[in-house]
Amino acid sequence: MAAPAVEATAATALRSVILRARKAAERVGRDPERVRVVAVSKTKPVSLIRQIYDAGHRCFGENYVQEFIDKAPQLPEDIEWHFVGHLQSNKAKTLLAGVPNLAMVHGVDGEKVANHLDRAVSSLGRHPLKVLVQVNTSGEASKSGVEPSSVVELARHVNMHCPNLVFSGLMTIGMPDYTSTPENFRTLSNCRAEVCKALGMSEDQFELSMGMSGDFEQAIEMGSTNVRVGSTIFGPRDYPKKST
Repeated sequence: MAAPAVEATAATALRSVILRARKAAERVGRDPERVRVVAVSKTKPVSLIRQIYDAGHRCFGENYVQEFIDKAPQLPEDIEWHFVGHLQSNKAKTLLAGVPNLAMVHGVDGEKVANHLDRAVSSLGRHPLKVLVQVNTSGEASKSGVEPSSVVELARHVNMHCPNLVFSGLMTIGMPDYTSTPENFRTLSNCRAEVCKALGMSEDQFELSMGMSGDFEQAIEMGSTNVRVGSTIFGPRDYPKKST
């Protein structure tokens, strides 16, 4: 269980992040309501997530499938859950069956996982699932995601061949030390323009998931509609020895 002092600190931190996000949007003339703060709660206990929920927040993100399906049933059904990061295709149905209120997957990084998600949505009879295509904007071999040159092809596949998925936009992780943040964000914005042109989509309705604890304000200023903030809200993480 999380200590009361930790929980109180997290609620205060959440309010600060939301305020900072609103101000970042306003600085560039964007509607703050178009920016979603995804509180990334991976490795954190249910009690701490519940405290943030009780503070009024409803949008949370997880990225370990087993941890996710263990925690989600213990929490209120009106939470808007997001899966963040690489998803193994053979775990798509497990994830969707275990988290009925999953709202979005950031990020689909290939046709195989898109097809598995599409079939899983169909077999479970749930409503269509919003997905974001993950783009490797930093060129790091350790990062998941398609190369920028392949993003239109994957987006078109999801849009045309996965009727149970709603292609909603793009996602990137970027460099861990934030040294190339503007470049990463600019690359994703350029990819958005290419995809919108190719698919006939409006950029106004297109989601961008970029920005984390260290750079979410800059991400918002550069067009992000989803910022994934974890440690700034919940504190440092204790990572499991083996992730799933």
